[in-house]
Amino acid sequence: MVLVQRWRVITAFALVGAATQLVWLTYAPVTTVAAEHFGVSESAIGWLANMFPLLYVVLAVPAGIALDRWFRPSLIAGAVLTAIGAALRLLDGGFAIVLIGQTVVAIAQPLVLNAITGIAGHYLDEKDRPTGIAVGTASTFAGMAAAFVLGAALPAHSQLTTLTAIGTIFAALAAVALTVELMRAGTGPAASTSTSLAALRATLGDRYVRRLCVAVFFPFGTFVALATYGQALLEPSGVSADVASVVLLVNVLAGVVGCAVIPVAVLRRGIELPAVMVSLTASAAACLLVALAPGLATGFLAFVLIGLTLLPALPIVLAMAERHTGAAEGTAAGLIWMTGNLGGLVVAGLTGLLVDRPALAFTLCATTTILGVPLALRLRREKTSAVTQVSPAR
Repeated sequence: MVLVQRWRVITAFALVGAATQLVWLTYAPVTTVAAEHFGVSESAIGWLANMFPLLYVVLAVPAGIALDRWFRPSLIAGAVLTAIGAALRLLDGGFAIVLIGQTVVAIAQPLVLNAITGIAGHYLDEKDRPTGIAVGTASTFAGMAAAFVLGAALPAHSQLTTLTAIGTIFAALAAVALTVELMRAGTGPAASTSTSLAALRATLGDRYVRRLCVAVFFPFGTFVALATYGQALLEPSGVSADVASVVLLVNVLAGVVGCAVIPVAVLRRGIELPAVMVSLTASAAACLLVALAPGLATGFLAFVLIGLTLLPALPIVLAMAERHTGAAEGTAAGLIWMTGNLGGLVVAGLTGLLVDRPALAFTLCATTTILGVPLALRLRREKTSAVTQVSPAR
């Protein structure tokens, strides 16, 4: 397969990855308007997004197994289901049909995001895989940023259908592009027919993979908590909702830049775990800064630093899992995403209880983030002692 064709596959996949996040967060920036439009409560609109991490926890491992065994069909199914779910929201069925559409996309999301490591492993040479994983991860945060930008550009009640249609068209075009490129490129290296429940048992029994999962639990939870409650936590220090939205958008954009640049440099130099520890320490310090000195300047600095340092830790960990597990990377990625989403539910839930006490909430986020450092240290010791892989390398 020629190099250009390989990267066309990666680019098409990145578009689908962005589409899953764009559709997921379609209504998050316009919650109040959407609630009025559909005649439901704001909390009901919130569940259009909240169901995604909940379903991810349930479906992450089955999706990983499916990708390990039937990579190309499973990935195409994820892309097509994302487009179908997005399109369902345009039918004249009120909130019920929108909920059904979002549910379909939530079911499809694990089939796409779990494939970030697999798409690089199947279609790129080993030296290019860190770049492929970084591009795939950065695309998801780019999709989040696009949702916030579109929500700010189309905030009116009369523009809600247009907002939904844009996400639908993008998801459909991305699904077509990925399907075409995958069919042209072929299957890539064939997956072992034994990589199903056997891979799951082997991966669950691998202490190194389990520690990778635990290491992302708290930091991933911190990001979800800050993305969910950042505006409310900054408001008492005089940061308006409009300005806080800009801060959160810049936070995600910094994450896109960080994910596209930092993991590639780190993985090529073989300094994954030191880089993760530095990232977690810097992010924890940023949370502590805004806890001790709340305000627009410190909040902006903290959120930019968190986006730039914390978010790139995810593609680094995914790449470490891909290198360690070989052909079972889909199962390993599913476990990592599942653990991260669980962390999001736990840390965001605790942060929500402290939303009226921002200093304590930011301190909690700092604490949960720094907990990842000793876990990374244990990973470093485990890495030196690990001499076997979960499954044969490609």
